[in-house]
Amino acid sequence: MKQTKKPLVVSRSGRFAAGPAADVARFTESISFDRRLWRQDIVGSIAHAAMLQKVGLITRPELGAILKGLRSIVHDIEDGKFRWREDLEDVHMNIEAELTRRTPAGAKLHTGRSRNDQVALDLRLWLREETRALEGEIVALQAAFVSLAKKEIETLIPGYTHLQRGQPVYLAHHLLAYVEMLERDQQRLAECRVRINVCPLGSGALAGSTLPLDREFVARLLGFVDRRGRAQVTQNSMDAVSDRDFAIEFCAVAALLATHISRTAEDLVLWASSEFNFIRIADAYTTGSSLMPQKRNPDVAELARGKSARVIGNLVALLTLLKGLPLTYNRDLQEDKQRLFDTVESVRTTVRIMAAMVKNITVNRAVCRAAAQDPLLLATDLAEYLVRKGVPFRQAHHAVGAAVALAEKLAKPLNQLTVAELQSIEKKFATDAAKIFDLDSAMARRRLPGSPGSREVKKQLARWGKKFRVRPV
Repeated sequence: MKQTKKPLVVSRSGRFAAGPAADVARFTESISFDRRLWRQDIVGSIAHAAMLQKVGLITRPELGAILKGLRSIVHDIEDGKFRWREDLEDVHMNIEAELTRRTPAGAKLHTGRSRNDQVALDLRLWLREETRALEGEIVALQAAFVSLAKKEIETLIPGYTHLQRGQPVYLAHHLLAYVEMLERDQQRLAECRVRINVCPLGSGALAGSTLPLDREFVARLLGFVDRRGRAQVTQNSMDAVSDRDFAIEFCAVAALLATHISRTAEDLVLWASSEFNFIRIADAYTTGSSLMPQKRNPDVAELARGKSARVIGNLVALLTLLKGLPLTYNRDLQEDKQRLFDTVESVRTTVRIMAAMVKNITVNRAVCRAAAQDPLLLATDLAEYLVRKGVPFRQAHHAVGAAVALAEKLAKPLNQLTVAELQSIEKKFATDAAKIFDLDSAMARRRLPGSPGSREVKKQLARWGKKFRVRPV
């Protein structure tokens, strides 16, 4: 009588007489979301198998069989032929079970490791790759802002505090403020990756192993090395399997990045409104209304602004997840992945769509210039004019404030007050006060490093343009 072959089950332990109840299996499974770590899991397994052969725990033929089996699994997953089994809980058990089904040597692969250090490894490998990709996408967004700034090198707009007009600035200067923010985000990502790039494999469940494992060998194979090529391995096995600081640190960096994007999006939403009308976002990056046919809604910018909420929420969720956990591993840590995965996906897609949208923005230069010519924007310059004539700043500030009040009372622009009217407030005003209101001259006077002056903005544009290889328009 022909016997049917039962599906292979890799048991977690001989301790239990039966498997978990069906509802428990559904509640505890993570394969529905952690399968995205399959490539990192296999890469880690290849390095671990090579180390086991190096130290004599498996033979060279066994290593060959394991590698061949893992490569065949890679092909099946890539071709969509691999069958993920919920009853095997997670990505680690699914791959190991299938490998053991394909070759008896697969049963030796888990020698000297635990799912605790295995998942810590997989997460570090995955996040290391994602941070590198995100850095490149941030650079692309920076380059888009620099390119737009170069096109608008002569365009002036009001700068705002409290969303009230303050002083004139070049639009390029405003756009480069975003570039500065993103540069800090990129630096933080690089610093975060230093702490991601430490290999936890060999920590076992929590207390390492009595077997002669070569942790440094595995670390070097997987690229966990410093700038000098020295292996970077975790130094405390209990910390290694329970540590998710690297994930939280990344989510903190991502939350700040998302906040910067949100602030940027808010400016774009305001500028695209009829009230400002400083910019026009291309039709491909706006939407209409189901009721009002005239509407052009900046939905891409609004969603980019909205994504920050979930990214910040994910950070808080991870912090809350860890705050009460005793050492070492606890199953609560399974909840880290969806929050981390969602953060990575949210920030990467948002950065990419923002870069595309910025490339499809046109500036209404005449509207911007008209707004920037508001003489009240140069009220501070007028106060500094008095300072240069020896008037203490507080006195000069009060005098110009009185001049503004007088202009309002007389229903005339500040720059239309006569010398006599100005001198009725402060005797140091003279005929040359009118020159203060020449906008181009006012921008040329701003020579301090980091200021929005004509020369300084060109200098900063040249610096960023060289870095991102953005050619002058």
